[in-house]
Amino acid sequence: MRHLLEMDVSSLLTAPLLLVQLCVVTIVSFLNKLWDRSSRTAAACTELGFDVSANKASRNAVTPTSVNYHFTRQCNYKCGFCFHTAKTSFVLPLEEAKRGLKLLRDSGMEKINFSGGEPFLHEKGEFLGKLVQYCKEDLQLPGVSIVSNGSMIKEKWFQKYGDHLDILAISCDSFEETTNQLIGRTQGRKSHLDNLYKIQSWCQQYKVAFKINSVINTFNVDEDMTEHIIQLNPVRWKVFQCLLIDGENVGEKALREAERFTISDQQFQEFLDRHSSVSCLVPESNEKMRNSYLILDEYMRFLDCREGRKDPSKSILDVGVSAAISFSGFDEKMFLKRGGKYVWSKADMKLDW
Repeated sequence: MRHLLEMDVSSLLTAPLLLVQLCVVTIVSFLNKLWDRSSRTAAACTELGFDVSANKASRNAVTPTSVNYHFTRQCNYKCGFCFHTAKTSFVLPLEEAKRGLKLLRDSGMEKINFSGGEPFLHEKGEFLGKLVQYCKEDLQLPGVSIVSNGSMIKEKWFQKYGDHLDILAISCDSFEETTNQLIGRTQGRKSHLDNLYKIQSWCQQYKVAFKINSVINTFNVDEDMTEHIIQLNPVRWKVFQCLLIDGENVGEKALREAERFTISDQQFQEFLDRHSSVSCLVPESNEKMRNSYLILDEYMRFLDCREGRKDPSKSILDVGVSAAISFSGFDEKMFLKRGGKYVWSKADMKLDW
């Protein structure tokens, strides 16, 4: 009787341990089967031509909502702080440029901004006009814009292509002619300011939203531009802090030496404070600007500025948008924080023409 009692007690003590062991074995067996099944699924996907890792990457891919296409580096001005200089004279053939723009649209692009160099310099603006028309008519993009120094624009360009352009931004760093000459934003005896006002009137006449871009530097940081900006009444006044980019405007291989143009964060803030009454002002410090733009160069390569220089990806024409954009270093959060997404279509701006 005592022996039987001891056996029962022993059984009662070991039963929970056996139950735990059984549960562990069952769970391990289930996990192994699940792993085998997932491995077989991945292998099957690979055999069928599906790249599982690529699918994972595509879920995290950046959408090129707004793209800046610098299709030419050539310019007729010599701005001392320029950070996209004339290192090549290459321009893609028109049809190749259109092919790249369609790839971008198919990948989610909603706005394209054409820049340079001076974009009106190549073929006297005809190449640019055809791209603008293609993006609006064929690709049906909500936003098509241009950044120009304004020196090469003729009224007949507005007559031919103005309907297809939403925004024209003219670069103007000072409302004093002598300061513009010191900066290099001038050509011969032409008045940059007279041209600015003339283009503003054309934009009004041909229903193109007018914008002004200004780079704040040592030569204009103490200037008060309020009166002129209010008179010109741009939809946006983009105010940039002078930025150094290795290989472009600083460094051994640079075509510019922009160190003498740079200002401190405090100086930049003081300029912004002086113009706080201007409602259309959109400030961009070095921090906001550096990685928050998707920039395509003349070969349609995305440029990564994270290391303080412009490191190119492979061309989207060769590897596609998703593969190239993964090397862009694009900071989408900063893009949204700086107000990179706004009303791009002039049809939605409800402007008083």
